[in-house]
Amino acid sequence: MDFDNNKPIYLQISDSLCERILRGEFAEEERIPSVREYGSSIGVNPNTVMRTYETLTQDGIIYNKRGIGYFVCPGAKDLILEIQRKTFLDEELPAIIKRMRLLQIPLSVLTEKMKKEQ
Repeated sequence: MDFDNNKPIYLQISDSLCERILRGEFAEEERIPSVREYGSSIGVNPNTVMRTYETLTQDGIIYNKRGIGYFVCPGAKDLILEIQRKTFLDEELPAIIKRMRLLQIPLSVLTEKMKKEQ
């Protein structure tokens, strides 16, 4: 996993796990890799992965079955979509719109680009 120096690693790991849930790599009620397994697979200290898992647990995306491991919560996919859509609309989209205005790119160009990407 390649990390961005501008964002804490535990949040980047969280984003990656959420993307995997959205893509269906981890289904609801499915066990995800243990803290040690995941840390080893991506080359990160298990304490960093533990912080990620704690954050995802607090957000209601995963839960811990004591002695068994971490699992994807029922409804996690919908929750992730809701959180990420809100973040995109509130934080990312305004910057994109501002940049488009600065570069004088009409909305029609974006619409055409989206049609081609489908």
